[in-house]
Amino acid sequence: MDFTLIKKPLASLPIVMSVGALTLPWIWLLVFGPDPSGDEGGAAHIWQLFMVGQVFVIAFFAVVYLPQKPKQALIILAAQIAAFLAAAAPVFLLEL
Repeated sequence: MDFTLIKKPLASLPIVMSVGALTLPWIWLLVFGPDPSGDEGGAAHIWQLFMVGQVFVIAFFAVVYLPQKPKQALIILAAQIAAFLAAAAPVFLLEL
């Protein structure tokens, strides 16, 4: 199978954004510590931007590459959605 599609920035960018969304709050917590006021803080807002940005990148990827290479695009699309759900899961599981 030809995996050249994964090398495209539109294919890998949502996965990189998910990894960033997963690690950003932990790094922020290690560097700045917990916020005593209970405010969401900058990390939460950046996480939200990562998550919303992924939706648009994933949709654009689907529009561009599903008609061209449907089999490869579906595999990559499934990986992108799985990464998105993995980044969103802690928020929903911990009810943050």
